[in-house]
Amino acid sequence: MDNTWSLLRGAMNSANAPKGLRKGTVRRVASFARPHWRRLAVFLVLTVVSAVLAVTTPLLAGRVVDAIVGGQSVSTVVWLAVAIAAIAVADAALGLAERWQSAHIGEGLIVDLRRAVFEHVQRMPVAFFLRSRTGALVSRLNNDVIGAQRTFTATLSGLVTNVIQLALSLGVMLTLSWQVTLFALLLLPVFVLPARRIGRRMADLQHEAAELNASMTTQMTERFSAPGATLVKLFGRPEAEAEEFGRRAGRVRDIGVRTAMLTRWFMTSLTLVSALAQALVYGLGGWLALTGRLDAGTVVALALLLTRLYTPLTALANVRVDVMTALVSFERIFEVLDLKPMITEKPHPTPLPSGGVSVEFDSVRFSYPSAEQYSLASLEEVSTLDTRGGEQVLHDVSFRAEAGQMVALVGPSGAGKSTIASLVARLYDVDSGAVRLADVDVRDLSFESLRRTVGFVTQDGHLFHDTIRANLAYARPEASDDEIWDALRRARLEELVRSLPDGLDTVVGERGYRLSGGERQRLTIARLLLARPRVVVLDEATAHLDSESEVAVSEALADALDGRTALVIAHRLSTVRAADLILVVEDGRIVERGTHPELLALGGRYAELHDTQFAADERSAA
Repeated sequence: MDNTWSLLRGAMNSANAPKGLRKGTVRRVASFARPHWRRLAVFLVLTVVSAVLAVTTPLLAGRVVDAIVGGQSVSTVVWLAVAIAAIAVADAALGLAERWQSAHIGEGLIVDLRRAVFEHVQRMPVAFFLRSRTGALVSRLNNDVIGAQRTFTATLSGLVTNVIQLALSLGVMLTLSWQVTLFALLLLPVFVLPARRIGRRMADLQHEAAELNASMTTQMTERFSAPGATLVKLFGRPEAEAEEFGRRAGRVRDIGVRTAMLTRWFMTSLTLVSALAQALVYGLGGWLALTGRLDAGTVVALALLLTRLYTPLTALANVRVDVMTALVSFERIFEVLDLKPMITEKPHPTPLPSGGVSVEFDSVRFSYPSAEQYSLASLEEVSTLDTRGGEQVLHDVSFRAEAGQMVALVGPSGAGKSTIASLVARLYDVDSGAVRLADVDVRDLSFESLRRTVGFVTQDGHLFHDTIRANLAYARPEASDDEIWDALRRARLEELVRSLPDGLDTVVGERGYRLSGGERQRLTIARLLLARPRVVVLDEATAHLDSESEVAVSEALADALDGRTALVIAHRLSTVRAADLILVVEDGRIVERGTHPELLALGGRYAELHDTQFAADERSAA
């Protein structure tokens, strides 16, 4: 195994590395191959045996010629022919066995790489997904993983087979006639020089093609979604979109044509040189045979062995291109895996006490990180990452919501309300201070405990393209149908779902767009009810709804908040009048706090916000 990776490393180092390829890539590739070492060992043994058989056939063919010229018995010729046939059958069987092993290794590697990338991406912070192109991530999981897999299914087997076959052929040819062999090797530099120049160019073209494919995947992902397609139609941009897509597709086509022609030119040149070398062997070997210094069978064996010599040389010269192309794919995968998750779980998390859960912010200061801490320029389709970040958005925020209380956050857009809510669920970590649930710092809790405790309802009410049952059970997979129907009833959706032809098996469409805004929002509330969290965070849960839908959603929310600690963000002050505590947030600071009557009586910022939404005489009446 170590020798194999040394060969692969040598193939990489002998070619000019493409821009951006880092050292240690082959070592990391080997770490992914390690779990498959048994199959790799069997595969390599089969490859070695196959290479030995390939060299044996020309020697037997030479023996046949010598037997015929020397007038030996018919049985000798027949047995030699049988041996050649047996080797051919064995080689065919070995080829099938090799393919079986390589297929298992390659497909197993695809699974390992995809799982590694998918699991790693899932641990990335929300900010990562806000900046990264979805299509670029999908491309890493599809195109690049399959490109990397070729290292094992094709390049590795070819590398090992050809090195062994080359060594054996060269050794046997030197034994048969060192003079003919040396003359045949005079053209060897012609193989090496083109490979060094073409290797880097091919890898650079492959890298550019991968970036363009990722861009097209992103464009398709965004434009083929319901909101994206609607936006394109509303602004009359289908022709421009098609032109942009066609430009990228055209460039990929041009790269494909150029790559094909470079490869063909390279292979044609090497094939021509091989043919010239074979002519040299026939000429020089024939002259030596006619002068009695070589047997006729030896000349035939040398000519046949020459194909076993130059064919591996051709493949090995080209393997640099194949290796570099595969390593570019591995590099793009490792680029994602090297991004460090900003939110990590402690090795020994603190358990959360049973019963009601309080929420406390203790002198919290927070700044959004810069893009270079969690993103990649290639995933954003920019030349350089945005270096902005580090500016404090929350300043010494402190408050406490006792178990079962409702605390409301109000204030203008951009004040920091949603940032406060995201810290409760630990979507980010604070810079200083602490966020506590039941007096336990959220950084000391396990992810599982945190997700079970805190339930979120956002204004967009995101749903997967799946059935109603699957979307609800996502919160609690073990939930029974009776529990799901109970959650739907409490969310004021039972009657609607029962009226659907497929009931719980109705597919809601991408992001739930087959449902109205109010229905979609109530379905997310039903999911929350099914999860039974002890803390509920509502981030503008009734925003953008018409009056009728708002009433239905508000009734469902009343059930969802019953007996739970709640943190509610709302622009409409009518929805938070009954809150136990109202916090007015501006510029990342809590500027006022109190109940609805207390804040109105104060006549400060909350009263101004109230006057904006309600008549002045309503304030007097309150």
